[in-house]
Amino acid sequence: MEHTFSQLYIHIVFSVKHRERLISRIWKEELYKYISGIITNKGQKLYIINGDMDHIHLLIGMYPDKTLSDLVRDIKANSSAYIKEKGLVKGPFHWQRGFAAYSIGKSELKRLLDYIKGQEVHHQGHTFAEEYEHFLTKYNIEFDKKYLFKE
Repeated sequence: MEHTFSQLYIHIVFSVKHRERLISRIWKEELYKYISGIITNKGQKLYIINGDMDHIHLLIGMYPDKTLSDLVRDIKANSSAYIKEKGLVKGPFHWQRGFAAYSIGKSELKRLLDYIKGQEVHHQGHTFAEEYEHFLTKYNIEFDKKYLFKE
């Protein structure tokens, strides 16, 4: 897109369906590399990817030529197919239907990069559900708890 200038940082979070702990520490780096390739092939910039056994955080520099929903749909569909093709999980594997996404300012990048890097340590003391609710509250996103993780 000629003559279009933007700086859009998006923090994306989504989980395994029913928050099952299916992402193994043995193959998560392989999955992250695959997801990185999806993002790059879609013309977007990945700053960091990390998570825990039941969810993933992405920090992406978005270009305005794609929609966020299409990008996340493609990440989830292609990575789910990859997990199934490689036989990384016994039985079915699905991501949750929705996702959370937050725009952040450049001044928040360092703090968020550190936070995403430290996911394993962070989740020794906090569940994914607690973390998810924290971000929704922090970014003033209205939600009803009874529908938060309903599939």
